[in-house]
Amino acid sequence: MASDSRLLVPGTTTWRNARADRLTPIVDAAAYFRHLRTALLHARSSVLFIGWEFDTRIKLAPDDPVAGLPEELGPFLSELIHRRPGLSVRVLQWNLGLLGTLLRGTTPFYLLNWMSARRFTFRLDGAHPAGASHHQKIVVIDDVLAFCGGIDVTDDRWDTSEHRDGDGHRVRPSGRTYAPFHDATVAVDGDAAAALGDLARERWRRATGERIAPPAPAKHDTWPAGLAPLLRDVEVGITRTEPAYRDRPAIREVEQLYLAAIQRARRTIYFESQYFAARCIVEALAGRLAETNPPEVVIVNPDRARGWLEESAMGRGRTRALHYLAAADHSGRCRFYQPITAGGAPIYVHAKVMIVDDDVLRIGSSNLNNRSMGFDTECDLAVEAAGMPGREAAFAATVRAFRARLLAEHLGTVAEVVEVAVQDDGGSLIRTIEQLRARGGKTLVPIEMPKSAGIVPLPDGELLDPEQAEPVWRAAWHAARGRIASLRRRASS
Repeated sequence: MASDSRLLVPGTTTWRNARADRLTPIVDAAAYFRHLRTALLHARSSVLFIGWEFDTRIKLAPDDPVAGLPEELGPFLSELIHRRPGLSVRVLQWNLGLLGTLLRGTTPFYLLNWMSARRFTFRLDGAHPAGASHHQKIVVIDDVLAFCGGIDVTDDRWDTSEHRDGDGHRVRPSGRTYAPFHDATVAVDGDAAAALGDLARERWRRATGERIAPPAPAKHDTWPAGLAPLLRDVEVGITRTEPAYRDRPAIREVEQLYLAAIQRARRTIYFESQYFAARCIVEALAGRLAETNPPEVVIVNPDRARGWLEESAMGRGRTRALHYLAAADHSGRCRFYQPITAGGAPIYVHAKVMIVDDDVLRIGSSNLNNRSMGFDTECDLAVEAAGMPGREAAFAATVRAFRARLLAEHLGTVAEVVEVAVQDDGGSLIRTIEQLRARGGKTLVPIEMPKSAGIVPLPDGELLDPEQAEPVWRAAWHAARGRIASLRRRASS
């Protein structure tokens, strides 16, 4: 049963709690991009994209084109605006992400801006401290449907949940292939979608000075056909990170919710994250693992960060975090895993998921690194059993089934097999994973915990994972150096 106390508290762990008539996670970008395209086709007045990076050349559904419509995102949006005289589309991207955008050859956004003039607007968001980034990934359609999570509408993201070796659709617009990629986002409607619209419009105002009026109340339904809701009539907590900037104080709801959820856990804490280097998270988990009867902690990570520059900071941070947890984990209740394909290739984990017991489900843009706790702009969505009085048991069953679906994807099986195994193993995720991964093929591989030699002190934030701002010239230099190194590696491969 869920705790009687609420975890999602506006002003502390959330910005706002709002009802959604329908809510569902969407796992992996192939499904997300397909449902996004369907929803865009139903847009009537307003589409607002908020993101870290965009690429107009990507195909939203490369295996399922729509007759009469362009496949690439930029021409698709242009045609959509042409067909809908009342529709405006706005795109807001982090300004330092522009470097990657230009090096990827995505200047068609500017061409599209000229072509569509009044009803298509692309802007850069520089309203942040030096060195920080805008990392939210949000799309709001007519204030009646919104997507919020970890998936950027850019290249290198599209993949199916099968993560097949050699999938011919997993190719950049340049023609180069990329590695398997795992990610997640959430779709919501109702008041929760309208609340995300308010958040997105405020971001736009801060970046551009333009105040956008909310769209008129919509009578049409933009929820994609074929997207089954996981939950209905649920209270959604919207939780943010915003760094202090000019006259705006810092907002650390993301961090507060992580810490409160870790403290709340009784049996299991399940994470999927791109990184694992946040000092506050490591210390909180170590505190729980040091208890007499600690909860199990399972963390699914990629084998390494993308690019040498990120790996030099985030990889080193994870190594220190592993040492720290190993010293506290006297009961062997903490495990790290990386997913691999049937052919043994690493699957890059970009999803940001937290599931605590059967009570809390959280998906968003925040990573388990220092930046996401207080330096970058983030937005996560969370739901809890305590927000569903009289329906706690049904909520718990739904959360268990979703967690089983995630583990089944990683373990190359089906959710029903995972659910039965967890039940047979007395609720232990670790025993279940160890049992099912032994079958080989597409599976989870342990990231070995180091042998403990006592507590290893955790340092302040790394250069690329700071807990406070760094000079803007240094951030820009790091971004340029990392991108140039990546291009050189591609050219020599």
